[in-house]
Amino acid sequence: MQEEPKTQREESKDTPQQQIVEMGSTVIKNAHGTIHCLSIIGQIEGHTAAPGNVKTTKYEHVLPLLAGIEAAENVDGLLLLLNTVGGDVEAGLGIAEMIAGMDKPTVTLVLGGGHSIGIPLAVSGKMTMIAPSASMTIHPVRMSGTVIAAAETYRYFERLQERIIGFVAAHASISAGRFRELMLQSGDMANDVGTVVYGEEAVQEGLMDRVGTLHDAYECLYRMIAEKRE
Repeated sequence: MQEEPKTQREESKDTPQQQIVEMGSTVIKNAHGTIHCLSIIGQIEGHTAAPGNVKTTKYEHVLPLLAGIEAAENVDGLLLLLNTVGGDVEAGLGIAEMIAGMDKPTVTLVLGGGHSIGIPLAVSGKMTMIAPSASMTIHPVRMSGTVIAAAETYRYFERLQERIIGFVAAHASISAGRFRELMLQSGDMANDVGTVVYGEEAVQEGLMDRVGTLHDAYECLYRMIAEKRE
């Protein structure tokens, strides 16, 4: 039986340009290897859909994509570009755990901002970088909507916060105590507790490995790929 030809719309889904539009990702092939470049942008969307006018990263798109990258024989490494305000805690932690659990070379680069739950994502790579002008906002867990004012609710907030602290401390050079201190610090944010750190400050605090640019991220990834092959 003869296979029916693809329609123009179906063919367009396979193009690199369409992949960028749909998934915020692209695949680069050169003499160093094949690199999958994935962006985490806007708000990280969880079980509840964000408003239509908000740019989002959807966990149901990213999780299977990461699983495919890890298993693909023709992909040598992952470059993760971050410019996110944060979002759903469990979705963000889930994506971060996937990246941290990958065997392939992974480099994360914070561009613009890697705020809130974006911090676990930023530290999840084997090498982590931040642009000189980029910022990271560290603050306590927040909840929106109806909140039951009971001791159990506050205990849940505390345990959720400790999960974030534990992940960051396990994948960055900062201690759990210091990260908690930055999270609860007063005097740095006008209407909230917490801390904002920029480029070099994030490196000095042990959150990120180094300040870098896109070129630096690629060069690091090339070295990691070459070392893995050897």
